[in-house]
Amino acid sequence: MSARMSSADTAWLHMDRPTNLMVINSVDLFDQPLDWDRVKQITQTRLVDRYPRFRQRVVESRLPLRAPRWENDPDFSLEHHMHRLALPAPGDPAALQELVGDLMTQPLDRNRPLWHTYMVDGFGTGAAIIHRMHHCIADGIALARVMLSLTDAQPDAGIEPAMLEGDRPGWGGLIPGLIGSTSRLLATAGSVGTTALRQAGGLAVSPSHAVSVAGAVTRDGVTALRLLLTPADAATALKGDPGISRRVAWSRPLSLARIKRIARDHDATVNDVLMAALTGALRHYLQERGSPVREIQAMVPFNLRPLDQPVPRELGNRFGLVFLPLPVGVGGSYRRLVEVHKRMNEIKHSRDGAVSYALLSAAGLTPEPVERRIVDVFTGKGTAVVTNVPGPTEPVYLAGTPVRTSLFWAPTSGHIGMSVSIFSYRGEVTVGLMVDAALVPDPGEVVVQFEREVRALGGPAPRRSARSRSAPGGATRPRTARAARARRSRA
Repeated sequence: MSARMSSADTAWLHMDRPTNLMVINSVDLFDQPLDWDRVKQITQTRLVDRYPRFRQRVVESRLPLRAPRWENDPDFSLEHHMHRLALPAPGDPAALQELVGDLMTQPLDRNRPLWHTYMVDGFGTGAAIIHRMHHCIADGIALARVMLSLTDAQPDAGIEPAMLEGDRPGWGGLIPGLIGSTSRLLATAGSVGTTALRQAGGLAVSPSHAVSVAGAVTRDGVTALRLLLTPADAATALKGDPGISRRVAWSRPLSLARIKRIARDHDATVNDVLMAALTGALRHYLQERGSPVREIQAMVPFNLRPLDQPVPRELGNRFGLVFLPLPVGVGGSYRRLVEVHKRMNEIKHSRDGAVSYALLSAAGLTPEPVERRIVDVFTGKGTAVVTNVPGPTEPVYLAGTPVRTSLFWAPTSGHIGMSVSIFSYRGEVTVGLMVDAALVPDPGEVVVQFEREVRALGGPAPRRSARSRSAPGGATRPRTARAARARRSRA
């Protein structure tokens, strides 16, 4: 079996650098040991047998401007891709974080399907699983759904899945935010070139339609130009020439109910609260190193795939990247939340995600040196990549063992040295960092500051004047839900 690689997937394949491997890394944590033989059977049945890309290798064309192809690996064996390891003593989170960081630096063998799974014994009283999959196979949101399809709602489930993962209850997303609402955008977005070609047939018979299409293409062109001309972030303690070494750290599980309460009290969303807390953590980290800046760009994957449908067997990348300026120069936790809320709303109503997907797809059609230059210009503008993956609302089980939590890290590129993972699951949120060890040798400090920022946002809200209580649309509303209740009680 052979299949041509899409231009978007080709772009991610050719984005590999020794200092920035285009590999999506994830970690699953368990409080109990696992039956590894059963894990292998489930992986074979639900991953390898269902999705062809996990048994296919990439074959580059010898002809210029010809896309690579997916071809079956004639020597495929699960043993080439699933490895059992023992975590060094003392088997604590620090030991696991060091192991994950070391594995992140290892390139995948291009002569084999581009994925590996490491089954780790000795993590406390339980175990861990580390997944490494090349970005050309699929985007992180699709791979997160694929990985969750290995799990079950009940511990006594069989090897065969009870239902397709896209139909599983609870996958609606605890934190929909930027990735939950984009299926509506997809209906009208698409790429610039594809939109123009699809609409061209109606131009001759409908002058008004021609005006509408011309306006849409012009708007997308302006958006593309703005994205390409967005200035790159200046070098800071978080951004510079990356090395090869990686380090990871993650937070304690945070109560989603508490974060939702903070969001309600501040007339914000859960995403706003989490991004504001991240902004504050990065601000403190920069200040402590004498490197204050006005703002830094976070690159946020913007899902363009309907979440209410199963992931296609061919997988692939179907997402754009949007720039979210983080106001690290703004003092005060609440003021940062207000500013983040405003900027998040602007992104949600823009076409940046769809247009950036078109730009990356177009880059995949160019000669590789040109493609590398385009991708470097586009992706080198930010300081961090931030992914937000919503998980099930109820506990899930892998091979009969409950999953404690999971973390997913998108790869970085250009001069970006930090990837931030936000994963929500069974009423908890876990935040993880993957960083360039030379730029950020102590990611745990950022995690500690993040937890402090969440606590600070949970404190009493400052009073504001009536003029400052205007909603984004111009309507006046109470500053917080608590204030609204107090107003009703006084009435």
